[in-house]
Amino acid sequence: MAFVVGVIFRKNGNVHYFDPGSIELSIGDKVICRVEDVIEIGEIVTNPSKTLEDKSKISTKKIIRKATYYDLSVDELNDNKETEGYGKFEELAKKYRLPMKLVDVHIIFDKSKMIFYFTSEKRVDFREMVKELAAHFKMRIELRQIGVRDEAKIVGGLGPCGMNLCCKSFLTDFESISIKMAKDQNLPLNPLKISGICGRLMCCLKYEYDCYKEFIDRVPERGTPVKCSFGKGIIYNYEPLKSSVIVEFENESKISIPLCQIEIDTEREMSLKVPKENEENSEFTDIEEFSD
Repeated sequence: MAFVVGVIFRKNGNVHYFDPGSIELSIGDKVICRVEDVIEIGEIVTNPSKTLEDKSKISTKKIIRKATYYDLSVDELNDNKETEGYGKFEELAKKYRLPMKLVDVHIIFDKSKMIFYFTSEKRVDFREMVKELAAHFKMRIELRQIGVRDEAKIVGGLGPCGMNLCCKSFLTDFESISIKMAKDQNLPLNPLKISGICGRLMCCLKYEYDCYKEFIDRVPERGTPVKCSFGKGIIYNYEPLKSSVIVEFENESKISIPLCQIEIDTEREMSLKVPKENEENSEFTDIEEFSD
């Protein structure tokens, strides 16, 4: 078994796991780590814990050291330069008339590069802007165009539920969300009600989807005759999260009953079926034939 700690860098919200080695750390401590090919400063967000994963998977990701006073000073200077970057970017965007909205500025701790995150409705030619930014800040400049979901993840905000955005608080990756997830959960297909502040389908549509899908795959259709300890009725509606169905009885009363306690009334089901031939004939009774 190996010990790991969760480290977060900047505003991206992603938690990276590192081997602390013999360094004693606690939540809130700043640490220096190697992330890919650069040196970054991060903050501990989880206490050291054991993991069952093979240590070889994390042995190459070790914390270099706990941040020193000098490291914290460098980080503060970088923050000040990032603030300056906002103003310089806006100035150059107006100068070159580029339709770009700046979302975030980040300087890598080792000053290997300065990254500007922006959104734009179309592709833009920012080569001249990059040249001026590089000349001004005396370091490598990188401009990254991001999508609206990434913008929400960086900026943050409150969702329709009144809580902090999931992408900002705990989600590490964006999963594919489809309109089918809303349909299967019997949600109103109103874009205003099922979209997040980013304008895309809400990530939380995924959370309970597997539960709904598993329930729908095994529950009888609405209107199916059933019988239970309360008597005979038909399936009126579903309660997937309770694994129950609402049964409507002959006296028009409705009761929520666990799915495992009902049984399909095969005799009544057969009597309610219309002969296939009659159904096929009835489909053509009101169809008119048109010809050119």
